[in-house]
Amino acid sequence: MNSVKFQPSLRTLSVALFDLAAVALAWGAAFLLRFNFDIVSAVWHIIGMTLPWVLIVYVASFYYFGLYRGLWRFASLPDLKRILLSVGLAALVVPLLLFLVLRLVDVPRSVPILHPLFLVMIMGGARFAYRSWKDGHLLSFGDLAGEPVLVLGAGTAGEQLLRALTGTRQWRVVGFLDDDNEKVGRRVHDMPVLGKLADIAQVAERHSVRQVIIAMPQASASVRRHATEMATQTGLTVLTVPTMDDLLSGRVSVSQIRRVELEDLLGRDPIALDTEGLAQWLGGRVVLITGAGGSIGAELCRQIACFNPAQLVFFDQSEYTLYRITQEFSSRFPQLAVAGVIGDVKDIERLAAVFTEYHPQVVFHAAAYKHVPLMENHNAWEAVKNNVQGTLNVARAAIAHDVREFVLISTDKAVNPANVMGASKRLAELVCQCLQETTTATRFVMVRFGNVLGSSGSVIPHFRAQIAQGGPVTVTHPEIIRYFMLIPEAVQLVLQAGLIASQANTGGQIFVLDMGEPVKIVDLARDMIRLSGFTENDIRIEFTGLRPGEKLFEELLANDEVTLPTPHPKLRIAKPDSAPNSAWLADLDIWLTAPLRTETETKAGLKARVAEYREAVIIEKAVPAEKKKPDQE
Repeated sequence: MNSVKFQPSLRTLSVALFDLAAVALAWGAAFLLRFNFDIVSAVWHIIGMTLPWVLIVYVASFYYFGLYRGLWRFASLPDLKRILLSVGLAALVVPLLLFLVLRLVDVPRSVPILHPLFLVMIMGGARFAYRSWKDGHLLSFGDLAGEPVLVLGAGTAGEQLLRALTGTRQWRVVGFLDDDNEKVGRRVHDMPVLGKLADIAQVAERHSVRQVIIAMPQASASVRRHATEMATQTGLTVLTVPTMDDLLSGRVSVSQIRRVELEDLLGRDPIALDTEGLAQWLGGRVVLITGAGGSIGAELCRQIACFNPAQLVFFDQSEYTLYRITQEFSSRFPQLAVAGVIGDVKDIERLAAVFTEYHPQVVFHAAAYKHVPLMENHNAWEAVKNNVQGTLNVARAAIAHDVREFVLISTDKAVNPANVMGASKRLAELVCQCLQETTTATRFVMVRFGNVLGSSGSVIPHFRAQIAQGGPVTVTHPEIIRYFMLIPEAVQLVLQAGLIASQANTGGQIFVLDMGEPVKIVDLARDMIRLSGFTENDIRIEFTGLRPGEKLFEELLANDEVTLPTPHPKLRIAKPDSAPNSAWLADLDIWLTAPLRTETETKAGLKARVAEYREAVIIEKAVPAEKKKPDQE
């Protein structure tokens, strides 16, 4: 019934021999019961004469139904179904063979009826007894062992998790919590649903639970976040399960259960991607990614690889990051053509050589200096040269070599910029808009998004390191807020924006990602402290004041811009009133030719070319009244 070749093992052979013994035992038991356990020699002769034929029929039926493809360890209803089908078929064939073909009229008519009943009990009972023994249910005191744990979510994932944990020595599931009224008070594999998430404190105290496992991978991000917050506020250690795909595929194990990270709290609902459209756009094309070794660039490489490009060209000035991404691809995507190219986006000749050699059709420009305080002082001109001159160089190379789409990775800090980094990225956007007026062959697409979790320079690794050192966790200001997004989600929307521009055959547009609700940085710090198993009494939060170039809040749209909808609900278009002209670009070229400009000259030049640029006002260290120490009163 299955075309997949099956390779029997020694264990499989042992199981088959057991089943043959069960067939023989059940055949004899049927005769014993028929003759009231008083069997004469003539009856033994009939048993011996008929048993080989019975064994042949049953062996053939067992093989036909693939009885030995399942594992006793995971015996379940499908296995019982296969036993019933195989025994049922053989039970129909045996009397036909004995009575019609072999004409053995001495065989009692009741024996072929009793035999399959006994056989099903022996085979099915043995398998489920074995599973119960392996799971710790049979002759076990497993309910007294292991760390007591609550499972949040009594759905499919919770049921799969219960199976995985049953019989383990590490954890002992005491019950479920679920907000579904129909599940409360019910049982999952004899394990009770003890209440709703709001009851977590009382249930945890009643059962001496110190850990909970969130098993709701299909729930919305807000639901998972609510469950985590309920648990952490109670002081419990919060764990979570792998993805639903892993759970349902049977790959889940205790080792795959992990602590909840901040990324889980900030994660949002999955993005609906036009995968077919992306495959048509990127499939079979040469794609070049600048800054390919960075956090955004590397994720771009990974996701683009899934759409079967003809070749990926990794362009980066860092030898180490380039080596790391190429090594990853050699093992993860061994069939994909990959070229790792070291180069600087400020080097026009190097760019020309690379574009000439590889002829990219799509370019994603992710190379940039993006650390706000570091670029604000002492490195302002380098930020301009890299972020503006670099963008101009790559964009001109794209036009010269007939690149179809050029996608610029921008930032929310380009909106009403208050720092050099943001102003330089806004200037890079203007460069692309200006160049779009000079060509129709190349479509320029700019995509703005906020902070991404896990990127280089992100606050999350910084907080994590501070917590590991025992604190304090430093936050610049109690009211500072930021938009956050996971790197994969941000990259998915970048790809979707590029696709929309490609399908519409338009360019020069700035796409703005739906970043959701902004988050207070101090709340992130508190969440991370709780998730690490501490309280603010253990790890204190210290406010240090805003850093150079830092704003209390970031914006995604400039005041003089309007937004337009797109076919994707998480993407909108920010449309400026007008694009710069060729004279503006010529002036920019002259300004960028200086080998070095002072910090003052750099900022003055940015103000002259980016009308929205206003330097941030430094706000001194601020400490909330409720957090002040006695000597500060």
